[in-house]
Amino acid sequence: MIAGVTRLRLGCLLVFGSVTALLASAQPAPAEPAPMTAFRAVHATKAPLLALAHAGARLVAVGDWGVILLSDDNGKSWRQAKSVMARSMLTSVSFIDALRGFAVGHGGTVLETSDGGETWTRNHDAGADVALLTVWFANADHGIAAGSFGFAIATDDGGRTWREFAPGEGDNRDRHLNAVFALPGGPIFIAAEAGTIFRSGDGGKTWITLHPPYEGSLWGGIALEDRGVLVYGMRGHVLRSPDEGKTWIDVPTGTDQSWTAGLQAADGTIVLVGLGGAVARSSNDGRALRTTIRPERQTFSAVTIGQPGQLVVAGLAGIAILSLSAP
Repeated sequence: MIAGVTRLRLGCLLVFGSVTALLASAQPAPAEPAPMTAFRAVHATKAPLLALAHAGARLVAVGDWGVILLSDDNGKSWRQAKSVMARSMLTSVSFIDALRGFAVGHGGTVLETSDGGETWTRNHDAGADVALLTVWFANADHGIAAGSFGFAIATDDGGRTWREFAPGEGDNRDRHLNAVFALPGGPIFIAAEAGTIFRSGDGGKTWITLHPPYEGSLWGGIALEDRGVLVYGMRGHVLRSPDEGKTWIDVPTGTDQSWTAGLQAADGTIVLVGLGGAVARSSNDGRALRTTIRPERQTFSAVTIGQPGQLVVAGLAGIAILSLSAP
C-alpha cells in the first residue's frame, strides 16, 4: 500500500506519488525490513526532497527513499550522507545544534545523527502504520514528532525515550498533524488538517484547539519577529495572528496554489513557497504578501537561507537557488 498521509503536508506536491501529496486514500506504509539503508542516488540533487534544515553552517536536505543530502557551501554543491539506516520517505528534519539532529518519515521512522548528518541511526520506531510528518526540538531535551491521524510523540530526555500523546479530543483527535513550530519562549503550535491548529502554553503538557477562519488543511507556520504567527496551506490560504493565536486575519496572496513551507529572514523578509512555482514575499511581517509564479513552475516543498541574499529551495525536482528579494 502506498503511504499517502505525508501528502497532506504538501498537498498535491507529487502527482506520481513519490513526494508528499494529498492522496484520496491515506493508507499506511508497509513495514520496512531491517537493516534497510538509503537508496544511493546518482543524481541526488535532482531527487524528490521534502525538508531542509541548518546544522550549524551545514545545510541538510531529506527526501524519498531515505535520501539525505549535505551542503557545506550554502547550497552550491551537495553530497549524499555516508550512511542512513532507512529507505522510507523522510518528511522532516530538525537540528539541536551543529552535530545532533533528528529526521522522521513514513513507517514510523525516527532517525538520529550526532555527527552533523554524516551518519544516521534508528532512534525509534513509532509503528509501521504511522506516517510522521514533522519533528521539532525546543532544546537538547524536549522534542515532538507528529503525523497522520493525530499520532504524536514527545521526548523529555533528548530522544532516549518517547511517549505518545494526543493534542486533540473528540472530532479533533484524528486530525493529521502537519507541522510543529513555536514562538521563542512562548506557545507551541501544531498546524493540522481541516483548518485546525493546536496550541500549548505549557511546553506541550496540555493543548487547546484553535479554529481560524479557514476549513482547509494547514501545512505549516512561522513564528514572527513581532511575536505574530503566520500559518499557511491549501489553495493559497495564509492567516496571521497578532496575539499568539487568539485572533486570526486572512492575508490575501493572489493565488490558489497551495503553500508548503516558509521562513522569516534576518532582515525581516517573509518568504513562502509552494506548488506550481509559487513564491510569496512580505516586508511587513506578513500583513501583505506579493506572489510570483516561477516560469519553470517547479513545485517547492522546503526553503531556507543559503548565502547572503539567497534562498535554497527543495522540492519535486531537487535543489534550486533563488534570490531572497527578486522574483
